[in-house]
Amino acid sequence: MKPQTFAMIKDDVTPLRLFWLTTLSMVLILSQSLMASARGAPESFADLAERISPSVVNITTSTVVPGRTGPQGIVPEGSPFEDFFREFQDRGGENGAPPQRSSALGSGFVISEDGYVVTNNHVIEGADEILIEFFEGFELPAKLIGTDPNTDIALLKVEAEEPLKFVSFGNSDNGRVGDWVMAMGNPLGQGFSVSAGIISARNRALSGSYDDYIQTDAAINRGNSGGPLFDMEGKVIGVNTAILSPNGGSIGIGFSMASNVVSKVVDQLKEFGETRRGWLGVRIQDVTDDVAEALGLEDAKGALVSDVPDGPAKDGGILAGDVIVSFDGVAVEDTRQLVRVVANAPVGQTVRVVVNRGGETQTLKVTLGRREEAEGATPAAVDEPEEEPSKLELMGLTLSPLTDAIRGELQLDENATGLAVVAVDETSAAFEKGLRTGDLITEAGQSPVKSIEDLQAQIDAAKEGGRKSILLLVRRAGDPRFVALSLQE
Repeated sequence: MKPQTFAMIKDDVTPLRLFWLTTLSMVLILSQSLMASARGAPESFADLAERISPSVVNITTSTVVPGRTGPQGIVPEGSPFEDFFREFQDRGGENGAPPQRSSALGSGFVISEDGYVVTNNHVIEGADEILIEFFEGFELPAKLIGTDPNTDIALLKVEAEEPLKFVSFGNSDNGRVGDWVMAMGNPLGQGFSVSAGIISARNRALSGSYDDYIQTDAAINRGNSGGPLFDMEGKVIGVNTAILSPNGGSIGIGFSMASNVVSKVVDQLKEFGETRRGWLGVRIQDVTDDVAEALGLEDAKGALVSDVPDGPAKDGGILAGDVIVSFDGVAVEDTRQLVRVVANAPVGQTVRVVVNRGGETQTLKVTLGRREEAEGATPAAVDEPEEEPSKLELMGLTLSPLTDAIRGELQLDENATGLAVVAVDETSAAFEKGLRTGDLITEAGQSPVKSIEDLQAQIDAAKEGGRKSILLLVRRAGDPRFVALSLQE
């Protein structure tokens, strides 16, 4: 049978067949359009690697390690070998073996033509000398401009006769899980090396308050620390910092500090030689489902203020028990996000903080302080105690008003108020939620508690209001946190 074209078939079809053929052609066109818009794997990373490699550097650090102290008193005084051993020890320095120089390797990248270089703080920490090796083969000594151990970032500076090739930071918030990325650096001291993979996850936290890591399966090994993670436009979206591995080698779980964190740190290190983070001045905790129910909130979102020491927040009118739902126009999801957005805000800036207080929202203005200057801030003082000898067993807790004896046992200030937890039923929800003997309950239902009557009144009010749980402010060794306990027990 002779092949027929679509035009020939069209001339000899019924209206129904024509409808289906037209529909089929539209589906094919739409399918081709979707395939054209989809991101496929690049044919090669070679052009990108060739373009940005000159901005990536190897870093060698050198540190003087004191010599090991030799054994003392091996030869008795007056021995014929005394002079021999003293001469041998003198050759090795006053205390035995001579000081030795230890070297370490890492990676970095140039961010300006005048020689600023970014790397990890742990790459250069304690180094006496820092040597930068460039892709073209030449080396230059580097000077340390500043470091930020909180994000493990360091800024270096080299002096070059010619402008250096450099790369720029991209917007790490634009990276999506599944996007292609490329890591470059000096793995295991093997020299310039490239690996590729995808973004496996975002917004990972390891151990720091300001963590915002991009997780990638691009191969990252020892020596890659401080090197850049590039997007497909050649922009730096992360600084390779850590790996998760049972054997020290890459298993496809690497972490790069997000560029939106790094770029702000670098700007501050370049301008001040140190970081200057915003400080709100509150102690906070996440809003859990039971806490949200106890407060009458629709969603378990925001940051619950557990304490307000002297500082910007107190001056701005924020109170313990407030739930911060917005900071400077940014909706607050949890405590981790709030810490990051506050830290990124300029010191001295006045911001609008929206809080939920007693079921209603209020907008407060707070002028931010500097975090680095406030590390030793102390909690606010509390009211005078009211003695009462009776005890109360409630919700798995045995509670007692504070007496001088209890204050002494718990090492509390003489002005401390509240109810002391003198026993906890290990089968109760209170025990499961971490309450222990020696804890101090200072608030219930967001009202101060100085006596058993105060607590009972708040419990009765919560029940009358249809609450299934009550929110308690609990302090342990001075550190506060909110705990919601069920009233059904």
